Amino acid sequence: MNPFRDLMNTAGDRAPLGTWLMSGSPIVAEAMGRAGFAWGVVDMEHAPLDLQTLVGLLQALSGTGLVPVTRVPWNDTVTIKRVLDAGVHTLLVPFVQDAEEAARAVAATRYPPEGVRGMAAMSRGSLFGTIPDYYRAANQRISVIVQLESQAAVDRLEAIAAVPGVEGLFLGPADLSGSLGVPGQMAHPQVKAVMADVARRARAAGRWIGTVGGTAEAVQEYRAMGYDFVAVASDLGMLMRTASGLVQSLTQASAPAIKEQGGY
Repeated sequence: MNPFRDLMNTAGDRAPLGTWLMSGSPIVAEAMGRAGFAWGVVDMEHAPLDLQTLVGLLQALSGTGLVPVTRVPWNDTVTIKRVLDAGVHTLLVPFVQDAEEAARAVAATRYPPEGVRGMAAMSRGSLFGTIPDYYRAANQRISVIVQLESQAAVDRLEAIAAVPGVEGLFLGPADLSGSLGVPGQMAHPQVKAVMADVARRARAAGRWIGTVGGTAEAVQEYRAMGYDFVAVASDLGMLMRTASGLVQSLTQASAPAIKEQGGY
């Protein structure tokens, strides 16, 4: 009933590889979907996406094998309602700090009496009214992943994971590094130690745990830690690094080196 849930339930021991979609381009999203990624984050938090752009990206991805995970800009009931009506099935909710905030995110995705999602008879989410008994079926069609981005959130991992409706957790290494006082140093031993601990605790709590790495080497390290789904870089990051590398290799003048900031 949910494509990302199906992906995770059939993944076995091999963590599905994803990426970040930040360009806002349906053509680029479709191309990334054909590149072989199992899933990808359609990012509304740090990319200039509005609802109409989101719909275009979801339409572009629908003909590929890439399962979209939409990161909303914030844990906001109105925003979540609107993206669900636009056809989103799997949400990544940023900066969830405690169980109360996690419960609020889940409630925004559920129709009453389980939640507070507003009802609309004619939306892309209900395939324009063609899904039988959509109001009853919809609550089970939505998957919620909450993002832990601070030491405070990590400290409350078990309580957050225990919230009904939270299916997965996602650890943001860049924001975690800032919270630990070593901003941008995702390879810092302190950051790695926390990441390994989070993977262990999330699995013990029976929740999927995901993260993102800027390089293939980082992804392999996170997989070895026990992360269940891992993204590598982003569409813009790959484009800029490849373009910058070509320019540097073909010109005498030095072009600026492009590095993945924050693993994206």
